[in-house]
Amino acid sequence: MSQRFAELSERFMALEPQLPQGPEREALSVLFAMAQEAWRQQGQTSPSEGGLEWLRNLYKSAPKMEAAAVNPGLPVGSPAPDFSLPNAQGEHIRLSDFRGRPVVLVFYPLDWSPGCSQQLDLYQSELAEFERRGAQILGISVDSIYSHGAWAAVRRIAFPLLSDFHPKGEVARRYQVFRENDGFSERALYVVDGSGMIRYAHVSPYLHHVPPIEELFAALDALRR
Repeated sequence: MSQRFAELSERFMALEPQLPQGPEREALSVLFAMAQEAWRQQGQTSPSEGGLEWLRNLYKSAPKMEAAAVNPGLPVGSPAPDFSLPNAQGEHIRLSDFRGRPVVLVFYPLDWSPGCSQQLDLYQSELAEFERRGAQILGISVDSIYSHGAWAAVRRIAFPLLSDFHPKGEVARRYQVFRENDGFSERALYVVDGSGMIRYAHVSPYLHHVPPIEELFAALDALRR
């Protein structure tokens, strides 16, 4: 077992008792057991990180999310509602902490789901382009901080993932992108300028549609003119 895998396992074992009882705790425990089993199976033929690679690709066989959007989102020109949400380390992050620089708010349905894995992988691979434009990315979903921590570690996501867990979806509701019948948000993007105004808004017409990143970069470039 690699030192990194052992460290992640120890971290999970330390955090797991703090999770409230319920289906989410059970689901994370099952996921952890699956990762351990995958590691053991891969270890029979390879000492590499084969188990984690299997976990990274788990989204490819996960149930698809293809429903149409049901919310319009806030329009361009609106003040962006301020919020305070915890990241995967339990530290509270406020939108207003980033006044003076553009912020990209990425509302996505759920950790581990197919479209969300592809979308956030894309932003992670293009992180240098966001940084070159002086922009801060903040991912937001209704998942717990523990799910965010595990998912970010597996996918190597370096930007903050914020937990809109309790009250569930409150921030997504303020941005008019919460799907009440599903219990999670639309796939939506907002670019907030340094004064706290929404300068770009996009709600994907279907949950599995990943917004074109070129359009997002164009919106950030427009702020610099």
